[in-house]
Amino acid sequence: MDSLPELTFGQRLKVYRERSGKTRAVLGGLVGRSAEWVKAVETDRILPPRLPMLDRIARALKVDVSALAVELGDRSAVVNGPEHPALASVRDAVNRVAFAGDVPAESLSRLRERLAVAWRARHQASDHRTVLGGLLPGLLRDTQHAVLVYEGDERRQAQALLAETLGLAQMFIAYQPAAELLWRVADRAMVAAQESGDPEPLAGAGWFLCQVHRDAGDWDTAMAVTLDVLSALESATVDGSTNLLALWGALNFEAAYTAARAGEEGRAWRYWDRADRVAQRLPQGFYQPQTSFSRVIMGAHAVTVAVELQKSGEAVRQARRHDAAAIPSRPRRARHLIEVARAHYGKDDTEATVATLRQAYESAPETIRYNGYARQITLDLLDGPRATRDDARDLAVRVGLVS
Repeated sequence: MDSLPELTFGQRLKVYRERSGKTRAVLGGLVGRSAEWVKAVETDRILPPRLPMLDRIARALKVDVSALAVELGDRSAVVNGPEHPALASVRDAVNRVAFAGDVPAESLSRLRERLAVAWRARHQASDHRTVLGGLLPGLLRDTQHAVLVYEGDERRQAQALLAETLGLAQMFIAYQPAAELLWRVADRAMVAAQESGDPEPLAGAGWFLCQVHRDAGDWDTAMAVTLDVLSALESATVDGSTNLLALWGALNFEAAYTAARAGEEGRAWRYWDRADRVAQRLPQGFYQPQTSFSRVIMGAHAVTVAVELQKSGEAVRQARRHDAAAIPSRPRRARHLIEVARAHYGKDDTEATVATLRQAYESAPETIRYNGYARQITLDLLDGPRATRDDARDLAVRVGLVS
């Protein structure tokens, strides 16, 4: 919940700077600006900085960029993802209190089949969020019912299915105006995973929970959660399944991602290296459905680490080494292309930025429509160089930013 709702951007920046114990000179030095520039921003004498500088400031103050960007007038409502029409029905399915009653539970095998169908749709459909919005309410209702009806080992299996279903729900809810629902789903997924006694659901729930903490700006807790789960599962990976090994690799990358967002370059690349070593142990062509972890995803992960470290040149270099089309998941491919666009934008290459965002849209329109970075960059490009304004406006119309 935002505790500074009535402040201007400059006032908000001053509060967070003072909370961090930094002077204007120190903050300016950390982001490559003068103390006078910081004062000008804090007193609202100049416009709020654009996204790359917001990232630098947020990292220096150890807050999430959304904490600073929330008060950017009408633009903040536009940059934040819209509410999907199916969010209300998914919220209702999460919030309803389930009772066992006299109705028999659906078979576990049938629930697994339905969940597998939902994961395939999530990766293959360009309108994946809309498809999930139609599937999730029934899945949530029936897996929660199964947990209440089954007993013993079957109940533990149902808990594992519930944890995975809640993880899928988190993917649907993310980037929408439903922070409280996102936290509830992430917490319930971890509880269900722990109740299952199965290391795979625990790894998956830990992966999802780390992201919620990181996106909320609580990088220390995000890292602590990730390392706790890695430690708990380390021995199980020795003789565990390929799927568990992939989840283990995905958790190592989450540690890399979190370290990169916190500006810890050496630590970030060390965890990326660990994740890459795990990826090389996976069978060729294996693709973990919840996390997308695989051999092919490591190139995209390298781009993400470099972008989060504000190393735009390195991110572009990494992107050129890897073919985005090799990523089998349409939304994950689109997400990678948005990261590549962020790298081009950091190098002030507006032509490449627009072209890459258009590729992301073509891969999965519903990914770019809900991605804050893509939306912010697209808005910024509307005021960019004349040569790319028409293409930027066309993209903005498609994404739903302007009519």
